[in-house]
Amino acid sequence: TVIINFSSCFLQGILERLDAGEIVIGDGGFVFALEKRGYVKAGPWTPEATVEHPEAGQFYWRMPLILSTNPHPEVQISVCGEFMNILSGLEPRIVTRWDVQKYARKAYDLGIRYIGGCCGFEPYHIRAIAEELAPERGFLPEASEKHGSWGNNLSMHTKPWVRARARKEYWENLKPASGRPYCPSMSKPDGWGVTKGARELMQQKEATTEQQLKELFQKQKF
Repeated sequence: TVIINFSSCFLQGILERLDAGEIVIGDGGFVFALEKRGYVKAGPWTPEATVEHPEAGQFYWRMPLILSTNPHPEVQISVCGEFMNILSGLEPRIVTRWDVQKYARKAYDLGIRYIGGCCGFEPYHIRAIAEELAPERGFLPEASEKHGSWGNNLSMHTKPWVRARARKEYWENLKPASGRPYCPSMSKPDGWGVTKGARELMQQKEATTEQQLKELFQKQKF
């Protein structure tokens, strides 16, 4: 049996935490995540999984703790009205972690201090909110140990055009091939035609230097 202590999250309600000046991150996507994995019936979205599959419920209740450290989990019910095309279709559109970071920053700049997501939000979206607001909250979530912010781990990649993506400007301006308005319907590889044996693919022992990255950035087109 896994016992999770939520006392630190629920000793105070949302309003009390906001009055204390805290930034509260709410995760309402966990029941929807259970439905994707076959634990919950689409339509009602009732949390029967906590009874029928308690191990799954325990896992998804623990997930927000790793992603944002002091979350406020929200239970979902069938209140989504006319948005069934989104919910039953699961993912007809894409929202990237970078989109969510923009959303979190703009919400914060508007004065909002209770920020989160509902149906369709994935765990990495909640992590993106926590990472964007880490300077204001004073800490990063535990899950950030497994994530290089703004793709910085790509600086060690073999392909130079992939190394050029290791920066905030690239991901902030990325338009994913998704069918969304103003986005391409299909993606095009940056290094098309460069194959095994090409000089550009020669690996070096050291990490990519700042000067090498600057040269790559000059060639990179958004």
